[in-house]
Amino acid sequence: MREHRSALAQCKDCPEMTGPVVSGSPVLSPILLIGQAPGDKEGGFGKPFAWTAGKTLFKWFESIGLNETEFRRRVYMAAVCRCFPGKNPEGGDRVPNRQEIENCAKWLQAEMDLLKPELILPVGKLAIAQLMPVKRLNDVVGDIHSVNFYGHRTDAIPLPHPSGASTWHRTEPGMALLESALDKIESHSAWRKVVNSE
Repeated sequence: MREHRSALAQCKDCPEMTGPVVSGSPVLSPILLIGQAPGDKEGGFGKPFAWTAGKTLFKWFESIGLNETEFRRRVYMAAVCRCFPGKNPEGGDRVPNRQEIENCAKWLQAEMDLLKPELILPVGKLAIAQLMPVKRLNDVVGDIHSVNFYGHRTDAIPLPHPSGASTWHRTEPGMALLESALDKIESHSAWRKVVNSE
């Protein structure tokens, strides 16, 4: 894991992306969280979900037994892309392009091989799309999906992106589907293992 993280920190494969590489704690966890890509603040803090969307995300996890500090300490946090993609001229952050997603995929594959996670939590449509087809969040959030990701058969419980710009998780049916997803995470054996670990 240390060798992997050292190599990841040196990555400069995407000229349009702004470093530094952002990643969570190097914890050998049975749970892998996959975000989309860091925002413009995360690089300065040196950790994923360090700004407003993170506040919402960690409230969700606190409601089922793990506060932010403990979550960061016990769950491996990855992303589809690890560097800030830059701003979209029309507003918001630019969505990473296919080549950037492919460039960064080798890091996710290495993490799957290292962790062999029992549960993946993809957060947001871009992350969910790496694991399964997704046209609408309503079709995938709220259920446990059995996935084969880089040769590893595991469970995935998708979550919406906790962005303040999105109303999906604050209106129905999104609220009920989010609650269903959190219930399924809370009762999953990997979550119980992480919550009960010291």
